[in-house]
Amino acid sequence: MVRSLIALLLLAAAPAAAQPMRAIYEVYAAGMTVLQVEAEIEVTPAGYRMATALRTRGMVATFVPGEQATRVTGAWAGNRAMPSDYRSEGVWRGTARRTVLGWTGTDPSRVELLPADSDEHEPVPREQQTGTMDSLSALAFLSRAVQTSGRCEGEAAVFDGRRRSTYSARTIGQERIAPWRGAWHGEALRCGFEGRMIAGFRRDQPRERAATPQLGTVWIAVPYAGAPPIPVRVEMVNRWIGTATAVLLRAEPITTPATPVSARAQ
Repeated sequence: MVRSLIALLLLAAAPAAAQPMRAIYEVYAAGMTVLQVEAEIEVTPAGYRMATALRTRGMVATFVPGEQATRVTGAWAGNRAMPSDYRSEGVWRGTARRTVLGWTGTDPSRVELLPADSDEHEPVPREQQTGTMDSLSALAFLSRAVQTSGRCEGEAAVFDGRRRSTYSARTIGQERIAPWRGAWHGEALRCGFEGRMIAGFRRDQPRERAATPQLGTVWIAVPYAGAPPIPVRVEMVNRWIGTATAVLLRAEPITTPATPVSARAQ
């Protein structure tokens, strides 16, 4: 669930319309770099395209090698994000993993999983899949609320093919981020968030522990003149590694056609 939360929050404030942009983040835990994340965002009045690529770094990569590329395309129905195609591919601990979701309205009409999910997770009942969206589309949905209101309040029901979760966010207020490890610093909007799994629990983990809400904080700001507001820092508590901190290293407009972030991660 920690990877889903990080992917969701590292793009939490895309605008209604803007030039495509790229953002690079690093994630730290226990004083070490554990993940690197690259994100690309393109949002127009008609729809959106988002992609993330993440890989483990440092000592974590030695013991838990992994990389994952995720992308989604979708359209808008008012302020609601309506995904049409979601794909996530990667390798974790030497095992290839792939999720493909197709959507009809707000219902997943196509679900392809590698490996098959019957042995790893409890099945998510069909009625709990209805009215959901993928994690990146949930980000787009919540982000439009931030863009239009300047506040973080919002909630989204998320289905990633294996798990059903609920994400919510609330406004805390403005705060100044101090310089830290060469990351972005300055004034930012501070928001609290919560992620709660409600179905699709792993069969080999205690259900009560997995259902415990994961809490954290995200700071959102404009990283450069003319850019949309995006997360510049994220802190979250994970039950396995303690507090993880993601920081924005740099953000830039995409001015020329680029290789999709999902392709570069392979």
